[in-house]
Amino acid sequence: MSPREATSRSEPAPQEEETALERIVEAAAPVPSTPAPATPPVFVPKPIPIRLLYAVASLTAAVMQGLGTSLISLNLAQIAGPLEATQNEASWLMAAYLFPNVSLGIFLFKVRTQYGLRNFCEIAIIPYVLISLAHLWVNDLSVGLALRFFAGAAAAPVSSVAFLYMLEIFPPEKKLNLGLCGALIGLSLSTPIAGLVSPSLLDINDLQSLYLLEFGLALITFGFIYALPLTSPPRSKVIQPMDFLSYGLLAVCMGCLAIVFTMGRLYWWLEADWLGWLMIVAIITGCLMAIIELNRKNNLIDIRWITSWEIVHFAGVLLIFRMLLTEQSTGAINLFKQLGLFNEQLTGLYWIILVGSVASGLFCAMIMKPGREWLIHLCALVVMAIGSFMDSHATVLTRPEQMYVSQALVAFGSGLFLPPAMAVGFAAAIKKGLPYIMSFLAVFMFTQKVGAFIGSALFGTFVTWREQYHSMILTSRLLPTDPLVATRLQQYIGSYNRTTADVTQRTIQGTSLFAKQVQQQAYVLAYNDAFFVIFIVAAAAIAVLLANVAWTNRHRILGIHAQSEAA
Repeated sequence: MSPREATSRSEPAPQEEETALERIVEAAAPVPSTPAPATPPVFVPKPIPIRLLYAVASLTAAVMQGLGTSLISLNLAQIAGPLEATQNEASWLMAAYLFPNVSLGIFLFKVRTQYGLRNFCEIAIIPYVLISLAHLWVNDLSVGLALRFFAGAAAAPVSSVAFLYMLEIFPPEKKLNLGLCGALIGLSLSTPIAGLVSPSLLDINDLQSLYLLEFGLALITFGFIYALPLTSPPRSKVIQPMDFLSYGLLAVCMGCLAIVFTMGRLYWWLEADWLGWLMIVAIITGCLMAIIELNRKNNLIDIRWITSWEIVHFAGVLLIFRMLLTEQSTGAINLFKQLGLFNEQLTGLYWIILVGSVASGLFCAMIMKPGREWLIHLCALVVMAIGSFMDSHATVLTRPEQMYVSQALVAFGSGLFLPPAMAVGFAAAIKKGLPYIMSFLAVFMFTQKVGAFIGSALFGTFVTWREQYHSMILTSRLLPTDPLVATRLQQYIGSYNRTTADVTQRTIQGTSLFAKQVQQQAYVLAYNDAFFVIFIVAAAAIAVLLANVAWTNRHRILGIHAQSEAA
C-alpha cells in the first residue's frame, strides 16, 4: 500500500484553525504614519448594558468567521456527497478559502488606517453577507470553490471586526490584557461550536443548513455593526502605489504555501507535480517581494527587521507552539474519526474543548501582567505536555470520555500562550511606528496561519508514515498458522453467515474486515507515536524556556549568590 493510498483512507485534511490573531494590531491603538500625528480620541466608558452588546457583537463576529471553515472541515465527508465529489476534491473548498485569507489582513490594516475605522467595518461586512447568501444555492463543486475563494477574502476583515468590538469596551491600559484575551476567547469557540451544531443541521437539510446558519450570523453581525459604532482613530494617508505590487506578490506566495500544505498530504508530496510548481511560484514571488521591499523607503513590510535575531527567535517560538496545537485540532479529533466515531459521539469532547478554551482565556486575563510572560508560557507548555503524554496511551477501545482530562489540559494550555506573546510583541512594534506594525502583522500571520498548515501537514504525514510502519510489523506477525489468528479470522468470516450463503463471498468479506481491524490498530499506534512526539517537543520547549530565563537573569542570580557568600 502506497503512502497516497494510505492517506486517502485516513481523515481528510483537518481544519486549519482560523486564528486571525494578527488582527489585534488593527484595534489595539491608532498608529500614526506622519511626523506630526493627531491626538488619539479620548476613551469614554460606556454603560454596562452597552458594553455587553459590544462583547456579544464581538463574539458573534468571531464565531461567524470561524464557522465558515470549521463547518466544512469537520463535515467534509457529508459535504462531499451533495457536491458529487470525493473527499480529496471537497478538500479544495478549504484551500480555496485560505488562499486569499492568509495574507489579506496586512493590506486591510492600511485600508482601515487611511479610510477610517467606521467606514471599514460598515463596508467590510456587506461582501460577507452577500457571499453567505449566494452559498444557499451551491450545488456544484466548481461554483462552491469560487464562492469559498471570495468568502475567504470577505472573512479577513470580519475577524478584524471581532477584535475591534471587544477592544472597544476596554480602556487603553487594559486593551492588551482583558481585551486581547476576550477577543481570543471568541475566536477559539468556532471549532467546538461547529462540532456541536453540525449534526443537527445536517439532519435538517444537509449542506444548505450549514450555509443558512452562516448567513444568519452574518445578518446579525451586520445589524450590530450599523447599530454599535466604533471610535475611529485619526486617519492617515498610508497607501502607496507600490503597496499593491508588494501585496500582490505576498498574497500569491502565502496563498500557494497554503494550498501546498493543505493538499500535499492528500495527494502526497512527491506524487503530484503541481505541488512542486506551486512551491516554485511561492519562492519566486516571495523573493521578488523581498527585493522590492528592501529597496523601498516606506515599506509595506520591513524585511531587515523581521530577519533580525530577536524577531526570528520570536517567530520560531510562536511557530513551534502553533505546531504543538495540532495535537488537538489535527490529532485527537481525527483519531476518533479514524475509529469510526462521528460528531454525534464527540459532543462531550467538543464541550470539554469549549469550556477549557474559555477558562484559559479568563484565567490568562486575570494573571497577565508585564514580567509574567515566561511563567504563563511555562504553565501552558507543562499542561500541554501532560495532556499529550496522556493521549499517547490510546487504544482502539479508547473513547472520548477517556480523553476528557487530557484534552481539557491541551485546550487550557492553548489559550494561555498567545495572549502574553502578542501583548509583548505588539507593544514593542507599536513604539517603532507603522512599518514595524505591518512587519509584526506579517510575522504573526506566517507563524499562526502558515504555521498551522505546516503543523497539520507534518502531523498528518508523520501519522501516515508510522501507520505504514506499524501495518508492516503487524502483518508480518499475523501468520495464518497461528491458532489465535485463525480463530479471529473465522469469527469475522462467520459474522457474514446471515448476509450471504456464498462461502467465497463470506471469506472475502471476513478477510477484508480483519485487514481493516489490523489497519485500525496500526493507525492508533501511529497516533500514539505522534502524541508522544508532541510531548517530547513540549518537554524540549520547557527546557529551552527555563534555560533562556536562567541565562537572561544570570547577572541577578550571580549577584544574589555573591551577596550570600559575602554575608
